[in-house]
Amino acid sequence: MAQPPSGAFATCLNDVCDGRSGCVGYPSDILYQIKWVDRYNLDINLEPAAVTRPESTGDVAAFVKCASENNVKVQARSGGHSYANHGLGGEDGALVIDLENFQHFSMNPDNWQATIGAGHKLHDVTEKLHDNGGRAISHGTCPGVGLGGHATIGGLGPSSRMWGSCLDHVVEVEVVTADGKIQRASEDENSDLFFALKGAGASFGIITEFVMRTNQEPGDVVEYTFSLTFSRHRDLSPVFEAWQNLISDPDLDRRFGSEFVMHELGAIITGTFFGTEAEFEATGIPDRIPTGKKSVVVNDWLGSVAQQAQDAALWLSDLSTAFTAKSLAFTKDQLLSSESIKDLMDYIDDANRGTLIWFLIFDVTGGRINDVPMNATAYRHRDKVMFCQGYGIGIPTLNGRTREFIEGINSLIRSSVATNLSTYAGDLFSNPQSVRPGQKSVVNYFDDRASSNGSEESSGGLNGGTRDERGGCWSWQRSGASFAVFVALFVVMALGFL
Repeated sequence: MAQPPSGAFATCLNDVCDGRSGCVGYPSDILYQIKWVDRYNLDINLEPAAVTRPESTGDVAAFVKCASENNVKVQARSGGHSYANHGLGGEDGALVIDLENFQHFSMNPDNWQATIGAGHKLHDVTEKLHDNGGRAISHGTCPGVGLGGHATIGGLGPSSRMWGSCLDHVVEVEVVTADGKIQRASEDENSDLFFALKGAGASFGIITEFVMRTNQEPGDVVEYTFSLTFSRHRDLSPVFEAWQNLISDPDLDRRFGSEFVMHELGAIITGTFFGTEAEFEATGIPDRIPTGKKSVVVNDWLGSVAQQAQDAALWLSDLSTAFTAKSLAFTKDQLLSSESIKDLMDYIDDANRGTLIWFLIFDVTGGRINDVPMNATAYRHRDKVMFCQGYGIGIPTLNGRTREFIEGINSLIRSSVATNLSTYAGDLFSNPQSVRPGQKSVVNYFDDRASSNGSEESSGGLNGGTRDERGGCWSWQRSGASFAVFVALFVVMALGFL
């Protein structure tokens, strides 16, 4: 448990709030964990020294100075979707600066650049862009993810291969740095800071405002799902290999996005094509996707986003649960061999999973993201073609077998690749500003526990959001079929049949 904040620290925070209600919460407050802390991952217990909700960038700067003067670690929170609760500081005793009040938005019709407060959730960004000229940016499909973390770590979604990542849309920011100064950063002003914030935002400041380039909304959008049911996961081996061959094709149409989702009852191949159904068929992609129960829906841009969001599972993904998560990133030379795929499927079949609610998700990436030079931003995955995320969920608590199962998948895949695999947020930046003197923290940005090799340091302190707000949710987000699987398993577990 965190120690109560010192008198000087609390006095400083209270002076900034100047009597405003809802401005700061302390551990001594009634329902502090529920009303203020609101852990996303219930398997990880954390207690910040205080949680603040500033109303202006000046407030943010003042709160940072309070923390600096009292040797307290600072962590911003935009949406709070950090899998390891890094939006709460990653350890007890941090000052959390919650950006939920930063909801300002404007559109410049001369250059179609949008100015967006860092407290926005992705569903609000989508609606406001649509209402202001029919514009759009790349982002993930989970509506409750905050823009602050999403646009500073990467921010991947269905349109990323076509338009680039969410981060690639950022052209300027307003940021509070560790010394409490309010600065602007872009390619022309504070360019070194801007470079760092685009990919390593957690280390270098609290972004309060983004200026982002936008795109004209596309016309038709094809949403497709292929459901595959097998009694044994090892029977999925040739199916996954065919999908991996498809998404690693260097000539793959950039309008195409896809996920391969494994779960307890089989797999789902799902995704998006930005074009008409006839154009989708003409690419030949459907013929290269292994057959299964097929569902294809054609929408416009807003309808496509709305269809994803209307699935109750997307909103359920904002609910707090106890879970474990791991991620891996692959270059074209690191893709799984036929033998490695079979070994993976055998492991899944034979392991004691400890839960029926687990998912192993492979996402295609690349395209326009990889057009950007590696040294242009701090985002390191310009050479990647695929990501993998493993999740295990406990109802009501997570057991050790589930954690071992997910960690076993991660270890098996790592051992099958000759070169070292990175994780979604890449190698961590060491940030002495964010770690108290004499202390170091070894954590992985994306995973919910320590790095497997113990060599990565937390960069944790000043962040425009949470470190791993990737924008993806649990795998049921993209398919009603997989959501039905989740609901059925949840009911069984809730009734105590397992």
